[in-house]
Amino acid sequence: MACLHLFFFLLAHTNGIPLGHTNVMSRAVPETTMPQLLSDNDAAQKKVSHASRQIPQAIIIGVRKGGTRALLEMLDIHPEIVVAATEVHFFDWDDNYQKGLSWYRDLMPLSYRHQITIEKTPGYFTSPRAPERIHDMNSSVKLLLILRDPTERVISDYTQVYYNRLESHKPVQAFEDVVFKNGALNTKYKAIQRSLYDVHMAKWLQYFSNDQIHIVNGDTLIQNPLPELQKVEHFLCLSPKIMPSNFYFNQTKGFYCMRNEGKERCLHESKGRPHPTVNRTVLDQLRMYFSEHNKNFFSMVNQSFNWN
Repeated sequence: MACLHLFFFLLAHTNGIPLGHTNVMSRAVPETTMPQLLSDNDAAQKKVSHASRQIPQAIIIGVRKGGTRALLEMLDIHPEIVVAATEVHFFDWDDNYQKGLSWYRDLMPLSYRHQITIEKTPGYFTSPRAPERIHDMNSSVKLLLILRDPTERVISDYTQVYYNRLESHKPVQAFEDVVFKNGALNTKYKAIQRSLYDVHMAKWLQYFSNDQIHIVNGDTLIQNPLPELQKVEHFLCLSPKIMPSNFYFNQTKGFYCMRNEGKERCLHESKGRPHPTVNRTVLDQLRMYFSEHNKNFFSMVNQSFNWN
């Protein structure tokens, strides 16, 4: 049934049916036939003329430092997926949201009727407004949420800010000095707040059912990407096109890179930066703090992860 909903969403947008149309199934779909004797150039031009920019049928909503860029680029291997080049921040930034849906659509890549458009903005998951706004756009949209161990995610979050500040010649603080204030865990630290998955998930479940939100294991995606990507293909009702041959392990970088149509590419050099060595006591306190939140989250989504 979920795949049927996605099919009719694609059909509606390629035939000009507005969002929220209640009788998509009753609308006749015009047949498009191509003349039998077209030159290669004419055929190519006709194909391009059928491409259009579509509202995303699937959105990677987060989480920051969970592996969203890796997931997007790996999914881009699939011939039936087209991806937005940049983070759009349409549903979490008020200034962008006020520009309207047409502005949002214009930022999407060209696609054909059989393709799914995906955009990713990690800030959506922790945004208080994004769930309702996305639901208002399309209540049947499919959501991808990639998560990793919340403690490791905090360290990655800190590491990104640390290097950004170094590059900007700004002062930096040790991890322990940021995570602790006055001898106690600094639970107001934004990186810690972002790792409270149960708190944020509760807002999404007010608008979407669990079967509309597929959770990708970010820790597994890094170590063995194919099984996680195959689950996403199934969730998006796509034929299996991503293969083992699309990946190779780069010994220098220490993670998997991609190979597709004779071209190889790795994630940006900013990905996979070395993390600071963190005091064991600090790690234990972070894990203890997240433990109850993790249990709540596991109960919400009816699955568990090895985060302890």
